[in-house]
Amino acid sequence: MKLMPIERRTGLTREEFIENYLKPKRPVVFTDLTKDWPAIQKWSFAYLKEKYGHLDVPLVGPDYHKPGPNYMKSHITMKFGDYLDLIQKGPTEYRIFLWNIFDHARELIHDVSNPAICDGWIDKYPFMFFGGAGAVTNLHYDIDCSNVFHTHFWTRKHIVLFNQQQNPFLYQHPFTVQSHVNPLQPDYDRFPALRQAEGYETILYHGETLFIPALWWHYIVYMDGGFSISLRTRDSVFTQARGVWNITRHFVVDKGMNAVMGSRWKSWKEKQAEKRAREALAEVA
Repeated sequence: MKLMPIERRTGLTREEFIENYLKPKRPVVFTDLTKDWPAIQKWSFAYLKEKYGHLDVPLVGPDYHKPGPNYMKSHITMKFGDYLDLIQKGPTEYRIFLWNIFDHARELIHDVSNPAICDGWIDKYPFMFFGGAGAVTNLHYDIDCSNVFHTHFWTRKHIVLFNQQQNPFLYQHPFTVQSHVNPLQPDYDRFPALRQAEGYETILYHGETLFIPALWWHYIVYMDGGFSISLRTRDSVFTQARGVWNITRHFVVDKGMNAVMGSRWKSWKEKQAEKRAREALAEVA
C-alpha cells in the first residue's frame, strides 16, 4: 500500500480551491479556513463541560458494527460532562458519532459559519464527533455522497483517504459504504489486495480543516482525546442520486437482512468483499 501526504495550504483563495481541488476532487488541508470562527478559541473542553455537561449523549463503541439488534445503533448514553472527562483521561474506544449538538444548544451555531470558499452548503446537519485516544472510525465514505469540510479542535487526528478508483482493493461490504480493513496496520495475509491500494494521509491539528471530496473513503484515528465538526456541501445531481440509493440500500437491504440473518449476513458480506478483491487482483496480475 502506498500512502501519500495530503497537501496543506494557507491563504487558499476561493478561485484556487474551486479550480484545483473542488472540481478535480482533490483533498486538501486548510490551515486557516476557520481562523475567524469564535469556536476555535471558545470551544474548549472546560467550556463545553460547564455549559452543556448536563446533556445526555449517545455513545458508540467497538460493537457498533456487530450483527444483531444494536447493529449500527447507539445503545449507551452518558452525561456529556462525564464523557468529556473520560476522553481527556486517556484511551477509550467510545465515541460520539454523527451528533448534532445544535439540536440541543442552538446558540452554538453562531460560533461557526459556512466559509466563503465555495457554495452549496447543507445547513441541516452540522455534525460533531468526539473520541478518546485510540478510538477509530472504520473505513467508509459518507452515505449521502456530499463534500465534507472536517475541522478538528485542540488535539490530533490521523486520517487516511482513498478515492473511488481504489474500490476494488478495499474490500467494500456489499449494500454498504463500509470496509473493515485497517489501512494503518494492514493485514496482507487476510486482505492481500490492500497491497495495491494507493491513498493519502494527514495528521489534522487544532483549527485545521480537511476537505474530503464526495465519495472519498476515510479512516480516522484519534491520536488524543478530542472533537471535530463536519460541514458539508452538495456535489453533483448524480452523486446526490447515489446518496439516495446508498441510504435506501442501507436501511432497507443491509439493516433488513441483518435483522433476518444476523451474523450470517455479515459473513456473506465479508465473503463477497473477499471474492471481489480476488477478482481485482487477478486482473492486475
